[in-house]
Amino acid sequence: MTQQAEFKQEMLDLQQQQELSKKSKLRKLSLTLDSESIMRLRGRLQQADMPFNERCPIVMPKRHPLTSLIVHHTHKRCLHGGTQATLGYVRRQFWVIDGRTEVKRVISSCVKCYRHSCTPQKQMMGDLPAARCTVTFPFMHTGVDYAGPFNIRATKGRGHKSYKGYVALFVCLASKGIHLELVSDMTTQSFIHALERFVAARGICSDMYSDRGTNFVGADALMKEELKEFRKQLDAAASYASRTGINWHFIPPGAPNFGGLWEAGVKSMKALLKRTINTTTLTFEEFYTVLKRVESCLNSRPLTALTDDPTDFAALTPGHMLIGRALTSVPEPNLLDTKSGVLYRWKQISQIYQDFWRRWSVEYLHHLQVRSKWHKQQPNVKVGELVLVRDEKAPPTQWKLARITDTDPGSDGLVRVVSLKTATTAFQRPISKISVLPIPTETPKSSD
Repeated sequence: MTQQAEFKQEMLDLQQQQELSKKSKLRKLSLTLDSESIMRLRGRLQQADMPFNERCPIVMPKRHPLTSLIVHHTHKRCLHGGTQATLGYVRRQFWVIDGRTEVKRVISSCVKCYRHSCTPQKQMMGDLPAARCTVTFPFMHTGVDYAGPFNIRATKGRGHKSYKGYVALFVCLASKGIHLELVSDMTTQSFIHALERFVAARGICSDMYSDRGTNFVGADALMKEELKEFRKQLDAAASYASRTGINWHFIPPGAPNFGGLWEAGVKSMKALLKRTINTTTLTFEEFYTVLKRVESCLNSRPLTALTDDPTDFAALTPGHMLIGRALTSVPEPNLLDTKSGVLYRWKQISQIYQDFWRRWSVEYLHHLQVRSKWHKQQPNVKVGELVLVRDEKAPPTQWKLARITDTDPGSDGLVRVVSLKTATTAFQRPISKISVLPIPTETPKSSD
């Protein structure tokens, strides 16, 4: 019945023993009809010692419900094998037109196979927030993250045990300047003290950004109790900041790409620490000294490549926004003895400071224009779709199923964060942590 519906003209030509039309999709195949008027492929294996069904397989159309059922059944029989294995089993009895494409299409809709080979959802890279591309005072908009643990000794000498220490990294969102503070333990009071030391050195910032501890650096090596303590620190710091006039912002849970600036800072800091101290266990004072030297090196890195001007040998660094020069460069000559008015000197200093931000706008800011990845706009995920919640700590067979209950589109209308609901809880995740199952959505029935 399928052949009569899909290959009606070809069946008539074969029954009348005529050549197939040049417009027919089957004209390159050698076809024949068996005793039951079923169209079969008569290939080059007629002399082979194999059953008749394998020598002359039944011709089937592509993208037909019956063909899909046959491929699905065969795919399960070969234990969810790949395209080559499934196609080999299918061709023992059926010759599907454009069979490889048809088998790939059917396998792509297999939920069990999709669990093991699914890719996370993607969306075009969003626009930079205003804090990244607006001229402000250094550390006015700051991101914070933790790194560690590191082994630290109490004092020098033998017999003294080491204990865990952590590094709180503060990064300026505009100038990429970095401030490092050593924290002795995971208590809330220690983190607030580190925050107070940062405010005393860099001034009170207007906005602070951080995660909620779900992508804590080194979390795999930490105990669950320590991770809970870190989350308590962030909540306590947010309440402390609200009393000092700081607005605390949390990025979505499990979304390290939303805080890529401080994640990159943590990576650079740990790379310098590994090259400096290697496996040596330092005391608290020694480690803090090395940490400040690492901070100085990080704040002396060029934001962009040197200009093409042959007379300009200085690259713009975060240190120019902090002290007017790179922290590792030679100090400039003392101009205090130069005779000039107070107003003129104040204007000159202001002009130098504004010149740094002008170079920041001209040389550095335009480098952020290009999207390094996620170039194409993808269709938005929809409310009601069934998704897999990706978990790097569990195998794909144990990933939870969830339903999208709400979407949070950005300023450009593209959805990058969704609200999910499982059988037991509800939470929020970025689309990079979910995979939409290949299940067709149900269309609403008409009223009649």
